[in-house]
Amino acid sequence: MTDLLSRLNLPDELKKLSYSELEALAKEVRDLIIETTSKVGGHLSSSLGAVELAVALHAVYESPRDKILWDVGHQAYAHKIITNRSSKFTTLRQLGGISGFPNKDESRHDPFTVGHASTSISSALGLIKAKELLNEDYHVACVIGDGSLSGGLALEGMNNLIGLKDNLVIILNDNQMSISKNVGAIANYFTKLRTSVTYVKFRDRIEKMIGRIPKIGGSLVKKAENFKNRIKHFMIDFNVGVIIEELGIRYLGPIDGHNIPLLMSTLHYAKEVKGPIVVHILTKKGKGYAPSEKDPTKFHGIAPFKIDTGELTSKSDKPSYTAIFGRALVELAGENDKIVAVTAAMLDGTGLEDFSNKYPDRFFDVGIAEEHAVTFAGGLAKSGLKPVVAIYSTFLQRAYDEIIHDVCLQGLPVVLAIDRAGIVGEDGATHNGIFDIAFLRSMPNMVLMAPKDENELQSMLATAIDHDGPIAIRYPRGQGMGIGLDASLGKVEIGKGEVVYRSQITNNKSQTNPNDKNSKQVIVALGSMVYTAIEAAKLAEAKGISSTVVNARFAKPLDEDLIIKLSKEADSIVTVEEGVLDGGFGSAVAEVLLDHGINKPIKRLGLPSKFIEHGTRNQILDRYGLTAEKIASVF
Repeated sequence: MTDLLSRLNLPDELKKLSYSELEALAKEVRDLIIETTSKVGGHLSSSLGAVELAVALHAVYESPRDKILWDVGHQAYAHKIITNRSSKFTTLRQLGGISGFPNKDESRHDPFTVGHASTSISSALGLIKAKELLNEDYHVACVIGDGSLSGGLALEGMNNLIGLKDNLVIILNDNQMSISKNVGAIANYFTKLRTSVTYVKFRDRIEKMIGRIPKIGGSLVKKAENFKNRIKHFMIDFNVGVIIEELGIRYLGPIDGHNIPLLMSTLHYAKEVKGPIVVHILTKKGKGYAPSEKDPTKFHGIAPFKIDTGELTSKSDKPSYTAIFGRALVELAGENDKIVAVTAAMLDGTGLEDFSNKYPDRFFDVGIAEEHAVTFAGGLAKSGLKPVVAIYSTFLQRAYDEIIHDVCLQGLPVVLAIDRAGIVGEDGATHNGIFDIAFLRSMPNMVLMAPKDENELQSMLATAIDHDGPIAIRYPRGQGMGIGLDASLGKVEIGKGEVVYRSQITNNKSQTNPNDKNSKQVIVALGSMVYTAIEAAKLAEAKGISSTVVNARFAKPLDEDLIIKLSKEADSIVTVEEGVLDGGFGSAVAEVLLDHGINKPIKRLGLPSKFIEHGTRNQILDRYGLTAEKIASVF
């Protein structure tokens, strides 16, 4: 039987299928995931590892009446396909297409829009408590990975499950692989349990033997809980199952997460248990696609690739901002042994792999724990070290209070390297880093920089290392400008911008259109928008508009002297930023003009106060007026 995806009314008709038909469906789903991501990119290895789980969940539960939550959402492609989105799956992560993550506005089968780790248990507990208060009838199950379980929010949720009388099924998808290698005590417990084959075989053998005893076998198995726990303590010093059970939560597993009959029977049992229960499944990340199984980190978030080889279909000769950051940090660390690097489960993504190899004693991956990363860095800085904390902009939001309380309030020299600042493109609303300017610039003692290109990025990093106080650098995802890099790492003066372009208009007339009347304006641009602003100024010359373009360099402190001087000479002021306008860089410039009584028209260009949809970065910038042509059109 083939082409089940197109013939069946999913997920409702899953319950009519035999186990062999469900396995055939799982193969179709896996093939569609591989085919689609090979063309549009996406989170491949995580989703391949959860195909059978998604099939089993929807065969057992009644979604959307029952609520199925996927932590982070990296694993949810199969879930999306079998919830009536298979025909749209080829539009994955494309402008106007379906999201790469669960999205509440896309389907009734997605209770929440998610993209950050460790949220599912707390959200699920909220649903359960609301169900009790409102006297409603449905089941709740959440899927969380072993990497996400180490996050503080997940542990806070687990801590609050005590006393819960209603059923809540937590599926722990244990693939021994978050984006970076799992770290910490909890990861060690998982490894110990996972590798203790002797314990698993011994436990299963004992339970089967007792269960075969006529008449009393079943009851003896139930009474053998204490004996089973003794086996656990004997075979494994301190495994995660014991931890979970000692929190007052039932525990089943570990079981094979690719065995659909076993998954379904376990889930049927688990959903009838009173109170919370953890079902621990073992899966293989990248399952069913050899290149992804071999290198799951590479295929965690992959660009379009050739299915037969796994090779990327296109490569750029231009280094990324991330690569330039990593290279410059290694160079600086060679000159300064006080430099240490901290990341939160993003070793490769933040460009710190070379640093970790060359300076392993000075590198710290704290796992999915951004709050801890920042406060930990504060402790390092207090003791005289120079910590550089590399975190994506969207994830830095999670450490807002720690930046204020544990870094800024203390006045500590922590460097925040904010990767993926601005529009990240296909990952969409949960991953766009558009709020960091607005929330960082209000913090006392904070310095916030943004480079116009990769050469300025390395200079700003050198500047940040020398600075005695909290300081942050925000830089975009993707390739740099392709300019040559200076051999030595220079520095920039804190709070000083630069004029990078002046229009070549003479005699108050445009050189290209002498019939136009000349007007003067100053364009104050930040970071990734500087070169775009220069191009916009060149286009404006054809309309007789003379522009001076300022590379602000700093969102805080602003170069007030330069901005005031140029604004007094101009007819109008335009600010351009790749961040949210509310409270952002343009607001800071407007405040300076207001405070100094400069009454000139000002136009702030940036992103609206909304969660920006997915699409390519260029498509999104065009949609919100941040291309050279659209910037020039507002003059």
